[in-house]
Amino acid sequence: MASDHVDVLIVGAGLSGIGAAVHLGRECPGKTYAVLEARDAIGGTWDLFRYPGIRSDSDMYTLGYAFKPWTDPKAIADGDSIRAYVRQTAREYDVERHIRFRHRVVRAEWDSATARWTVRAHRDDTGEDVTLTCAFLFTNSGYYRYDEGYTPRFPGVERYAGTLVHPQHWPDDLDYAGRRVVVIGSGATAVTLVPAMAERAAHVTMLQRSPTYVISLPSRDPFADAARRWLPPKAAYAVARWKNVTLGVANFQLSRRAPGLVKRFLRRAAKGRLPVGYDVDRHFSPRYDPWDQRLCVVPDGDLFTALREGRAAVVTDTIETFTEHGVRLASGTELPADVVVTATGLNLLALGGMTLVVDGAEVDLARTIAYKGMMLSGVPNFAMTIGYTNASWTLKADLVATYVCRLLRHLDDTGQQIVTPLAPDTDDLEPIIDLKSGYVLRAVDQLPKQGPQAPWRLHQNYPRDVRLMRHGPLTDGVRFARAGTPVAAAVATSGGTDA
Repeated sequence: MASDHVDVLIVGAGLSGIGAAVHLGRECPGKTYAVLEARDAIGGTWDLFRYPGIRSDSDMYTLGYAFKPWTDPKAIADGDSIRAYVRQTAREYDVERHIRFRHRVVRAEWDSATARWTVRAHRDDTGEDVTLTCAFLFTNSGYYRYDEGYTPRFPGVERYAGTLVHPQHWPDDLDYAGRRVVVIGSGATAVTLVPAMAERAAHVTMLQRSPTYVISLPSRDPFADAARRWLPPKAAYAVARWKNVTLGVANFQLSRRAPGLVKRFLRRAAKGRLPVGYDVDRHFSPRYDPWDQRLCVVPDGDLFTALREGRAAVVTDTIETFTEHGVRLASGTELPADVVVTATGLNLLALGGMTLVVDGAEVDLARTIAYKGMMLSGVPNFAMTIGYTNASWTLKADLVATYVCRLLRHLDDTGQQIVTPLAPDTDDLEPIIDLKSGYVLRAVDQLPKQGPQAPWRLHQNYPRDVRLMRHGPLTDGVRFARAGTPVAAAVATSGGTDA
């Protein structure tokens, strides 16, 4: 059992984990840190997913880091480009040497007497368990399982003689050229796969149980292109970033306040890109309001182009059973398929599956309340990154990392060692993730909650969160203490939040 100690232990070497390490190195240069990554490469999601067409569904001026301008002309970028950007950032800011690959964190135990976490990780490459200690634990592992995606139980699937694949585990040797493909699903993965596979397949059918809102955006941002011609790179990036932030916030607020208006706009936009007489209401008009689930972005309308040209089709129906040669639907229609792709979603897994223990008591995540969307009530010296659901993940990740650095400096400046969020006295609680997507609803009971108001509520509003996270108070809703103060005692004597 190897053992060592760092000031901050970062879990995850994906987009947010590398960003957290850079922020820590820049804003708290005296702190020691290590990054534990369960897989064998940098990149997280962008290294794991390798299916055809994999790309961002957010613009790169907001999905990119605040400190490192995105200079590629593509605003909606492919997975390879994003992975290269993350790896370049790790090299440029000397993060690579701090990463320990194939270290899957299993358990983290907090001890108030020493004000330390003891973290146990399993090394998949050697089979050994490794123990580290740290003063602050910072998880950046996302919220879904990397080892398996979600696939419902399909009747008759064992009879199917073709190739069945989930996008999360795409085979390197899958050849679908000239073959008939059925993609089951209607979310971001499905609308990415269909036009990409339609370039080589004989035909691709997107089989959806119900439609999703799909919007076309240009793969290049004319405003950002103009800004780069007239401004220095950092200034051009900042201007493009804030332009897109402002438009995104406005779109979300309008969707919440006038959903009927936004629904009509999205329907009209889709209709204008589809063949004359196409059944827009059946295939592209969801029953839910915009932003109850994320909007699906298609760069340059590539999905609509594939539909117009007849290389792809959308079928809205339910599956009765798989057959030997395809899928038979409830309507009686049979879709022949040489390849079936189950783009049916993700399985959520909070904190990468690790168990948290505080002074001997195991933490039940579902009974915790999220503080500023990044810490958990009753859990000391701990932060997690959960990005926005209505905007780019990295916008929130940058804010969380900046806040953690502010908090660490405050602890040093005040001579304190422990910071613990103290749960508010309220029963008015909601899930921390407010989407109504299937992958969220399947696991919502396992996730932390959020309260009715700040600092216990996660705002889906970047400008507002900038004020809160970069310039707001550090002492609202938390208790500071020195080593030797048990968390339970701090909570019992606080009487609620500490302003």
